[in-house]
Amino acid sequence: MPDTGYFQADAENDFQRARRRQVLSQVIVQLQGKPPDASEMLLFDDVVAALGRTGERRLGLQSIGLATIVGSVDRARDFDCWFHPRAKVNRQRWIQLALAQRRGEFIPPVDLYRIGELHFVRDGHHRISVALALRLQTIDGYVSEVTTRVDAVGIRRRGDLVTKYQRRIFLDRVPLPGPEAASISVTRPRAYTELSEAIEAWGFRLMQQEARYMDRATVAWRWYTEEFTPVVRMLGEAGLVGSTDADAYLQLSVHRNRLPDTLRWPDDVVEHLRGG
Repeated sequence: MPDTGYFQADAENDFQRARRRQVLSQVIVQLQGKPPDASEMLLFDDVVAALGRTGERRLGLQSIGLATIVGSVDRARDFDCWFHPRAKVNRQRWIQLALAQRRGEFIPPVDLYRIGELHFVRDGHHRISVALALRLQTIDGYVSEVTTRVDAVGIRRRGDLVTKYQRRIFLDRVPLPGPEAASISVTRPRAYTELSEAIEAWGFRLMQQEARYMDRATVAWRWYTEEFTPVVRMLGEAGLVGSTDADAYLQLSVHRNRLPDTLRWPDDVVEHLRGG
């Protein structure tokens, strides 16, 4: 619907279009067979719980790309993940903000949390919804940056938090240094638990063999340098690397119990692997 030139009527039409888009988006998600949370906004507390908070600092007033605002502190039920207003949204407040935006009036900055490149709304949900409805690209906001144990890369919906949580627990159990930790990734959330258990079993055999106790950091480093790296190299020579190096290692490690009680792989294991 084209603008009429009357600010009040156009602001009311803006709201009606935004509501229709919310309903239509929900229908499309259902027809495409996407997960139930595909249209749900991310909750800040859930994301922080999955990633593990390590710090916070105020960054002040910044211009924020609207496409990076993906979640909310406490209003996720009022808007979908595209900030389309749901039925319970205060219609009059939304229209008043749209009217002010169309008139070029001052709009107060919003208040946001930042995790990585993602932003979560503390205050200003209606302002963001209106800005997106009017196809703006940026919005001014006061930003507080929250740092986390695990990065926020790849988070798009609530289901992604399961993988992030499992990875955080893995890094607590297997405390590798930064570059080495970054090189470990799996494609199934549960695989992080399976890999942790495999590493702990390997570490137990190592301590038995050397007849001394080792802390988690020592076991993690020795596993990475003495077990994981050589095995991944071996799998590469056999042409058996999977989706990720850790996936390939884990797939092979389930067969370790068939081998003699030793930390070393047989010299001819590559030939056996090639031969199936």
